[in-house]
Amino acid sequence: MTSLARFSKYLVGGSVYFWLGYLVFAICYSGLHWHWFWSKVMADVLGWSAGYVVQRFWTFKDRVSLSEMQHAGRYVFIESIGFGLDYILIWALKAMGITPYIGFFISAGFFTIWSYLWYKHWVFPETGGRKIK
Repeated sequence: MTSLARFSKYLVGGSVYFWLGYLVFAICYSGLHWHWFWSKVMADVLGWSAGYVVQRFWTFKDRVSLSEMQHAGRYVFIESIGFGLDYILIWALKAMGITPYIGFFISAGFFTIWSYLWYKHWVFPETGGRKIK
């Protein structure tokens, strides 16, 4: 698969994650009047789960060099770091008076590149068909 084709699929998977998360955030934050933090947690849990399925079984389906638990473990690890950074960014933007709705888009720009590089090189690495132990 070409790099452009893979990146295009990655963007589709990222869009599933983003828009599902954005919808859940809007329902929880504006509709149910939850605190922004808990609204974002709910949005991320649902978006994260959907995003993993798309990335693992569509975008990077040809990169099965690790066990499913290793792929999932790496995904959870790197996304946990990303979540921490994301929450700090959203909090800082909100503290500056920028709505979390705008913060989602600012954060998504950064994490589009961050996640793709981690997924491509570490979570779903290219190994030439050999298994990694």
